[in-house]
Amino acid sequence: MNTLLMPLPPRSASQALLLTLLIGFISAMLCQWINTPLPWMIGPLFSTAAARMAGAELRCPVQVREAGQWAIGTALGLYFTPPVLRVLVSYSGFILAGVLFALLLGLVCGWILHKLSGTDRTTAFFAMAVGGASEMATQGERHGAMVDRVAAAHSLRIMMVVGIIPFLFKFSGVQGEDIYVPGARVVNYGGLMLLVLLTAACALLLKRRKLPNAWVIGPLLVTIALTSSSLNLSALPEWVVHFGQLFIGISLGTRFTPEFLHTAPRYLASVAICGLLAMAIAASFAFGLAAVSGMHPATAVLATSPGGIAEMSLTAKTLQLGVPIVTAFHVTRMAALVLTIGPLYRLAQRVKTNRRS
Repeated sequence: MNTLLMPLPPRSASQALLLTLLIGFISAMLCQWINTPLPWMIGPLFSTAAARMAGAELRCPVQVREAGQWAIGTALGLYFTPPVLRVLVSYSGFILAGVLFALLLGLVCGWILHKLSGTDRTTAFFAMAVGGASEMATQGERHGAMVDRVAAAHSLRIMMVVGIIPFLFKFSGVQGEDIYVPGARVVNYGGLMLLVLLTAACALLLKRRKLPNAWVIGPLLVTIALTSSSLNLSALPEWVVHFGQLFIGISLGTRFTPEFLHTAPRYLASVAICGLLAMAIAASFAFGLAAVSGMHPATAVLATSPGGIAEMSLTAKTLQLGVPIVTAFHVTRMAALVLTIGPLYRLAQRVKTNRRS
């Protein structure tokens, strides 16, 4: 009798991964059926997050996330034709303004998070920096931040951005008429195999050198180099892009553990408030940028939003809103943030010390 009441044995890693993929796939199909924005990412993200917080034993190995990043990085790079690069050069000043704005936004929201939640300034600083979760957690750890809180803040921020901005655009009827189209529009399987080899090799090289987002940036750089040289090896099959989104969705969703909601509720609530505030401030900046630059306001919102490269660029691709512009803004911001976040933190510490003295 007692044996019937014993808990089920834990699933193997492969079983947990298969369950995760099954939940993600079913939810993606459901979201596609009800016509949500970004169904292949939003469905897997929210379904696996809910299942994970409910106690389901789910798993997403880093290799799955990297496969998703590869698909998105390669798909985005195909948009960077020679005419597009000429347009981006004309936007270089606005891209620089967007980077400076992102740095300032992180500083302001970090200060607000510190005041609202009572968490230490270092943790708040790295939690609100508009960068990737893993990179900011690593940088924060070097300077004494609470790594779990930094990672939780970035996971919640990305989830909020993905769950709010695409839906707002979808239900407000925002739809662009993007003049930018991929250089390669036909799938050539011989060319596709060569493209896979070249992009994967670059990603592995960047990862070995411990550069951030290697499986997005590596394929992106290779496909930009090829496409800008009018070497169009192959388009990506649509199912590859769909599964890339699914893999990114489950990699984000499985970060939300059963303990997530029970850890520092005041801190998480403060992060949510700061996330909403950051989106509102970024949107205000975006409308001003659009008025000055002439870009579509929705494109400017995606380009300056506190979201990730893949998520915001995919939204732009789905809604036909300036994919290369959005990608260029986010890639430049990410690179600048990784290079400057350490010196920026030390500068902030010196300013605080000088004020006290």
